[in-house]
Amino acid sequence: MKYLCLVYLSQENWNACSDAECFDYAKQIVENGKMIAAEPLHPIATATTVRVRNGQMTMTDGPFAETKEHLAGFYLIDAKDLNEAVNIAAKIPPAKHGSIEVRPVRDLDVANYQSVIGAQHA
Repeated sequence: MKYLCLVYLSQENWNACSDAECFDYAKQIVENGKMIAAEPLHPIATATTVRVRNGQMTMTDGPFAETKEHLAGFYLIDAKDLNEAVNIAAKIPPAKHGSIEVRPVRDLDVANYQSVIGAQHA
């Protein structure tokens, strides 16, 4: 099952872990066959939040919510269950300085959706 491990850090701890330290751990996950994808994010000052209400789009500089910790990156992993996912997340280096939110990924059957839509238009 896929799990998304969302890395949250405060601005003060944004660079607390070096890229090398994070890369070394990511390499271990790859070698164990558990890594699907992982990427760090630029600081929150680069974020833009988009909302559409009543057909009107608005953009706001910055993240969606005012919080002490901000989304700093993610690891998308393949784990047999939540327990394994949590154990992998606990070893992500920024966990020592912030928090890791672990969430199961829901499957979206895009191929089946496309075939249903195609059949409706035939």
